[in-house]
Amino acid sequence: MPKHYRPPGKKKEGNAAKYITRTKAVHYLQVNLSTFRRLCILKGVFPRDPKKKVEGNHKTYYHMKDIMFLAHEQLLEKFRGIRAYERKVKKAKAKKNRELAQRLLSRKPSYTLDHLIKERYPKFIDALRDLDDCLTMVHLFAALPAVESEKIQVKRIHNCRRLSHEWQAYISRTHSLRKTFISVKGIYYQAEVEGQKITWLTPHALQQVLTDDVDFNVMLTFLEFYETLLGFVNFQLYHSIKVKYPPVLDPRLEALAAELYALTRYVSSNSGTQSSETQIASSSGPEQIEAGKVNTKSDESDLRLAQLQHQLPSNEPGALMHLIEDAAAEDDDDKDTKECKTLFKNLKFFFSREVPRESLLFIIPAFGGAVSWEGDGSPFNESDEGITHQIVDRPTQGHMFLSREYVQPQWVFDCVNARIILPTEGIPSWKTMKQKVISPEYAETIKRLQAAARKEVLPMPGADGENLDDPRSLLAEGIIDRTQAIEAAEKKKQMSILEKQYHDELEMELKGIPYSASISNKNSQNSAEDAEPKEESIADADQIENDARNLSKSVMSREKRKLYEAMQIGKDRKKAKVNLLKERKKKAEEGNKHK
Repeated sequence: MPKHYRPPGKKKEGNAAKYITRTKAVHYLQVNLSTFRRLCILKGVFPRDPKKKVEGNHKTYYHMKDIMFLAHEQLLEKFRGIRAYERKVKKAKAKKNRELAQRLLSRKPSYTLDHLIKERYPKFIDALRDLDDCLTMVHLFAALPAVESEKIQVKRIHNCRRLSHEWQAYISRTHSLRKTFISVKGIYYQAEVEGQKITWLTPHALQQVLTDDVDFNVMLTFLEFYETLLGFVNFQLYHSIKVKYPPVLDPRLEALAAELYALTRYVSSNSGTQSSETQIASSSGPEQIEAGKVNTKSDESDLRLAQLQHQLPSNEPGALMHLIEDAAAEDDDDKDTKECKTLFKNLKFFFSREVPRESLLFIIPAFGGAVSWEGDGSPFNESDEGITHQIVDRPTQGHMFLSREYVQPQWVFDCVNARIILPTEGIPSWKTMKQKVISPEYAETIKRLQAAARKEVLPMPGADGENLDDPRSLLAEGIIDRTQAIEAAEKKKQMSILEKQYHDELEMELKGIPYSASISNKNSQNSAEDAEPKEESIADADQIENDARNLSKSVMSREKRKLYEAMQIGKDRKKAKVNLLKERKKKAEEGNKHK
């Protein structure tokens, strides 16, 4: 009888009942492989790795409960209907029935993923925790070109660009950006939203080249889910700051490819409008009627000003609460938000035409600065006298203003990460700017400027904590070798001796002992202790080596430990043979001398 023989009619047990292969799951759901893969991505179902693989190690297994979970999904029927619809369209085109094909194409079935967002993320905080990959994917497709052969449509790219700009506008308005980093892959950002740290990657503003080794069908399925997720998150975040969603942009700025700046303006103006509307609603009814009778065709700003002027002397409960709403909101901000909000305060930046505009338009307003650029739709021109910094990325400039600083984009990123305004030291040349970015002296300067801003005192050079750490732990961790550990131990001992000597001299000075007597006592003590340091240093070095060896052995597995012990035994045998030969040679030489 075979080992896994099961009599007919008997139920499956163990792993055979808990897990099912992918082929059987596809047959069970009555869908093709691409639809099954798409359904698993949307529902968040992943393959499992059972301990005992009943049907072989070369197959992919899924949990049976996950397959039953997919069987009751309403999208399954939608996908079956879409597949039947595609067959009808194909059949009509094959029969050259253009009227029927056009009628079918105009009635294409559709579906939404809203219920999946509510199902996978019951709380808003769960959606924020799973937003890293979502933002990276959306920002990636926002920079890709439209390719019909890969099913990357223009509509989808525009939607990704819109969602990414809405997210960046919210982060910039709430000053939630914390860190940023430029790498070869792109620009990394880290923001803090409702206590959750969210990190994402945006590609550089260059022409993207699509490779053949990427399955865009799988990526587009993930993107379909991420678009819906980011739309829900943006809706919730915009309503949390009392801004209407989706935003309505200025068509002129949108046509000039300044969507992010238009969104930032929209969010800022609408957040102020909402607070003003609440102020109007809180005023008394007769005052509103009286203000309306004065001038029904006046502007909204004049009407709000009249309402506030009537509201001030009324002394009603809660009449002045909305006037201090902004101040209260600032008090509620945490320390990081306050620092980020005021980093570039009262600074105006102007971008030259060679500077990548997208990233700087996002970063600088997020830290309280005002921005403009060269072209139509910019808030102010290059000749504005209020500009404090002009961002350039080329070695020579045609016309330079003495009233502003000329910096590179890297300077902005360094200021953001250091949380201080770094000095520019006049107008540095192109080579000086390049060296300042990559030199270690520049990093040390940033570190000391940060300490000065926090009013901290840095340790003296050569007396920092890293040089005086325990050399045993450094040797065990593999940071330093044995020679360096011995030197560190000797240095530490010398420092302790000098420190003790300094304290002893202070005590003698307080007791009134003369300096000559203290020197004679010190010399007598030093003569007795001079013979000990070498032996102690050798003992300390051996102890450090033994501790490191024991610590590394405790981390090893049993097989590696046995192999290591066997290697040590072999080394000891070779060493014993060498010592034996040396002794024989020494005895032979002594015998020859006596003869």
